[in-house]
Formats: sequence, C-alpha cells, structure tokens
Amino acid sequence: MRTGNEPVTARSPLRMRFWLSVWGLLWAVAGTALFALAARPEWAIACGVLSLVVMTDLMIVVHRLHQGPHYQPGPGIPPYEPDRGDNRRRR
Repeated sequence: MRTGNEPVTARSPLRMRFWLSVWGLLWAVAGTALFALAARPEWAIACGVLSLVVMTDLMIVVHRLHQGPHYQPGPGIPPYEPDRGDNRRRR
C-alpha cells in the first residue's frame, strides 16, 4: 500500500546493516593484520581506521535494534506518521 509519504516514514533495514557491518569489520580487521605483516603501514593504518568506523556503526545499529519495535517495526506494525514537532496529541 502506497501512502505517498514513503520518504518521510522510511524504515532502515537494521538487520541487513548489522550483517553488512559484521562482514565489513571482518575484512577491515583482516586487512589491518595482513598489511601489518606485509610491512605496509599506510594501508594497515587505513584499514585500522576503517575498522574503527565500522565498529562505531555496528554499535549504533545494535543500540537501535535494542530500542524495540518503535524504531525497528516488524511487518505487523503499520507505518506511522512522524512527529512533526507541533505538540499535538495523537488520537
């Protein structure tokens, strides 16, 4: 069902983002170790920084997943109108 306000009520696929972050973290850590062993410190530092970025993203995703169905609704929860900041009570 299309309501016309999909960009406003879009939902992030957090579970997919979690697994992509895990996959990226594995590659970044492996790259850091392999480049360090190959005596390529510039690339090892780049992979190390990338692994820190991926770990930060992973922590944010896990935090949002733990917040519950309001922030990561399942298929049984219909789309909801976003808070527009006008302090009106919902009925």
